[in-house]
Amino acid sequence: MTDPDATQSPLHSVIPRDAFESTPVPATRTTAETAARELQADEVDLRDRQYFFNRELSWMDFNDRVLQLAEQKDLPLLERVKFTAIFSSNLDEFIMIRLAGMHDLIDAGIEKRGPDGRTPDETVDGVGARAREQLARQSHLLSQELIPQLSEHGIHICHVEDLSSEQREELTRIFQAQIYPVLTPLAVGPGRPFPYISNLSLSLAVLLRDPQLDQTTFARVKVPKEILPRFVEIGDFLIPLEEVIADNLSALFPGTEVIACAAFRVTRDADFTVSDEADDLLRAVEDELRRRRFGEVVRVEVPTGIARELREELIESLEIEERDLYEIDGLLDLVDLWEIVKLPGHAELRDAKWSPIVPSRLRDADGEPMPVFAAMREGDFLVHHPYESFSATVERFVTEAVNDPDVLAIKLTVYRTSDDSPLVPALIRASERGKQAVALVELKARFDERANIQWARELEQSGVHVVYGPPALKTHTKCLLVVRREGNGVRNYVHIGTGNYHSTTARLYTDFGLFTTDPEIGADVTDMFNYLTGFARPNEMRKVLIAPSQMRSGILDQIDKTIAAHESGVPSQIRMKMNSLVDVACIEALYQASRAGVPIELNVRGICCLRPGVPGVSENIRVNSVVGRFLEHSRIYGFVRGDERTALIGSADLMRRNLDNRVELVTPVEDEVLKDQLFDTLDRCLADNSNAWELETDGTWERLTPPSPGERRNVQEELMEIYRSHDAAFGA
Repeated sequence: MTDPDATQSPLHSVIPRDAFESTPVPATRTTAETAARELQADEVDLRDRQYFFNRELSWMDFNDRVLQLAEQKDLPLLERVKFTAIFSSNLDEFIMIRLAGMHDLIDAGIEKRGPDGRTPDETVDGVGARAREQLARQSHLLSQELIPQLSEHGIHICHVEDLSSEQREELTRIFQAQIYPVLTPLAVGPGRPFPYISNLSLSLAVLLRDPQLDQTTFARVKVPKEILPRFVEIGDFLIPLEEVIADNLSALFPGTEVIACAAFRVTRDADFTVSDEADDLLRAVEDELRRRRFGEVVRVEVPTGIARELREELIESLEIEERDLYEIDGLLDLVDLWEIVKLPGHAELRDAKWSPIVPSRLRDADGEPMPVFAAMREGDFLVHHPYESFSATVERFVTEAVNDPDVLAIKLTVYRTSDDSPLVPALIRASERGKQAVALVELKARFDERANIQWARELEQSGVHVVYGPPALKTHTKCLLVVRREGNGVRNYVHIGTGNYHSTTARLYTDFGLFTTDPEIGADVTDMFNYLTGFARPNEMRKVLIAPSQMRSGILDQIDKTIAAHESGVPSQIRMKMNSLVDVACIEALYQASRAGVPIELNVRGICCLRPGVPGVSENIRVNSVVGRFLEHSRIYGFVRGDERTALIGSADLMRRNLDNRVELVTPVEDEVLKDQLFDTLDRCLADNSNAWELETDGTWERLTPPSPGERRNVQEELMEIYRSHDAAFGA
């Protein structure tokens, strides 16, 4: 059977070489023109605050795009509920980390303005105003659209008062049997200080009156949703757990009168830093995780109309400012809507299931599996998740390496991985079979610290060499190195990815991975592992770019080369895809390229601090963002200079934290067919008009719509169709 990769398909179509000739560039410039341009450059400060958007507010814009998907009426209902939950989860993490960081600066008296000119205090106020507007939309969406529509499909989210008397009696029985035994009411008074409230916990604030003593007191009841479902089932009805508890407070406080009751939710500062001088990094991270529980309170959510006495008690006892109190008109903690999303059945309310395919390079002419090592020896290839299977590529690569007697060593970076991933257990089996097994574990991977500590201990106990990397840096790179004995020497087999070695996110995030036996890339990755496991400064890399030593300068060099080519009359272009664009030096370089006339197209999913379309600065820069069914996560840095195309992929965004404070790696993709694949993906992302927004000069994001039904473009749907057709070519 003919290999579909041997014939030209939409995925591997070659970009026309005249695609960039719509912007003619004179072959030479007169002395006067050159002098005028240099004078103009001298007159423009490309780091002026007017040319930068605020990082935190730009992130709020990204989360607004997620909320807009929840508001999109033509999406399947449970997909809209899912995006509602994702919006809340995103906001929780942002407040725990980024907003908490702003609070730390304010508390330290630091009023240094960011690149956009805002102080931390101004940023906090701006975020608060934006968040309250978004939360009001979310509450309205849930109460006026999603809950009524769910009810039409037999999923009834109701209040206690909506139940019949018989149903309320049944609810009381459930409370007595299943909920009451795990509740711990805590009163505040002499000898009873205000209780500790854990991060993201949901609680009831209760104001009680003792009629015999004629005095009032405050009490707190934690809603135990960590061990009980958030929604209590009564027949076809789902009742929020906090309402069930509130309806039965007399059982918790017998002989008292409940004057007022309201749910509330606390968000704490969850970020931490580990000293560069830490002797035992694992223990230092464990200590910081324990301290995280007692981080400063940075947000308290309460229902609209909360009693004044309860409001004042929470503000005083939790030591917050008025601006840190968020009134919510409806249910709190909508992250728990995942319970609704995961209800069994209701296929008609979800997107059609997508099953990742096995890449054609890993199948022979009859469609049978082909060894990964054999496929890599035939030449480099890319895998594109979630369109192509993670288990049939990356996981199979490691499994084959463990079982191959000629494999001498397996080295893997672990930033985030899933509990059911076979990769880490495979390293344990490799060590047991006498192979050199190395795991570079990032203990400081945010919110995965405990899981990574557990993996690190299991690996060490099994004889795997576990390394944590430099304490001052996060090891964010995604690399897998297999050393195999062949003939009288060894060959390096390398996988470099844009995403984590995580089987769950590989089904939800769009990521590229390069499989290569390129000797120079293999030597570079070997040097990187040796640098991280040993004690030395990294050498100059042969092909890859690594951070924090070389990546920024390498990207800037590519931009400079593109400017020079364009000014010499060679049609040139810069096209990039990333999660975030924040780094000031990189933005300034892109402004310089725009001023030189280089067409620049950027696909930035999340934060973008660059302001496009400013005359004389960025009028040649276009920025769009795709937010859809899958999370766009791949990073592609593309530079076109006439017939020369450079494509880099890897783990890093153009952010200061990635370029200065993390170990990152991006690799060139040199095979022309693979470059076609990467540039084709860029094409499709930049042409999307269904799940795409375009960044305007004033900072607003305009949702794009197809000019007509026949001109609809959706990058994710197009790629699913292309990969589906590849699979069909094998008769699957």
